[in-house]
Amino acid sequence: MRFNRSVPPCPVIPVLMYPDPSAAAEWLVTAFGFRVRLRIANHRVQMWAGEGCFTIAEGDVTPNRSCVVQVRVENVREHCERARRAGAKILTEPVEHVYGERQYNAEDFYGHVWDFTETIADVEPERWGGVSVEL
Repeated sequence: MRFNRSVPPCPVIPVLMYPDPSAAAEWLVTAFGFRVRLRIANHRVQMWAGEGCFTIAEGDVTPNRSCVVQVRVENVREHCERARRAGAKILTEPVEHVYGERQYNAEDFYGHVWDFTETIADVEPERWGGVSVEL
């Protein structure tokens, strides 16, 4: 798996939705001892939980949309086609982002949302507006 400073180095990355990611991060640090890895404006915070990773994102908290699971894969385009053939609902087609990732989103047969990401470049977070806290 390629390395990119702009994405957590874990193969599976839960993304938890909160109305205020900064307040959520502060609470999770205080209550559970997690550590902030990277802040992305005021809408996203990457966290450390021991050696594990998760992300807090701004969003509505509704029953099937309170959490997205992000999974790092080697080839997003091939992965997307495989998922489509298997009947997954593709929510966003593969797209390249300034932070060095190619990603797509899919909904599984039960309505859970998955975000699949492929590292295409190691990009310093400050180049696209992130703030490195602890990498």
